[in-house]
Amino acid sequence: MDIRRIMETQSLLGSSKAKRAEVEPGVSFQNVIGQKREDREHERFQRQIAAIHEQGELLAESQTVEALAEYKQMIKDFMKEAVDAALRLEDKRGFNRRGRAKIYKVVEQVDQKLLALTDQVISGEASRLSLLDQVGEIRGLLVNVYV
Repeated sequence: MDIRRIMETQSLLGSSKAKRAEVEPGVSFQNVIGQKREDREHERFQRQIAAIHEQGELLAESQTVEALAEYKQMIKDFMKEAVDAALRLEDKRGFNRRGRAKIYKVVEQVDQKLLALTDQVISGEASRLSLLDQVGEIRGLLVNVYV
């Protein structure tokens, strides 16, 4: 009876060792959760970029101040989240100051493009093609922020 119990215990210990060998060494629960969080954040940024693009097309079509205001608000929200995410990433991974400066440079470029777009819409001199071109440039800058 004791022999059977010892054999069962050894077989259980042997199977648990085999299970432990299947787990990747060096991957912690915190790393897995962090990766999932980054994946979710990336998907959210993708959805925001798509929504901004759709609003940009609507703006080019309608050329109204309301569409422009909504477009600018969507970009403002995106940029705030992107900068916050970049700063969290910098704190987490210890990036140098140049990574932070790059993001602020892109934010400045987006602001300049938005000002030019606003001037065109308000003056009423913008063609649909010109607005779509500027919307495309802004979209490229936004994609550059989270890449």
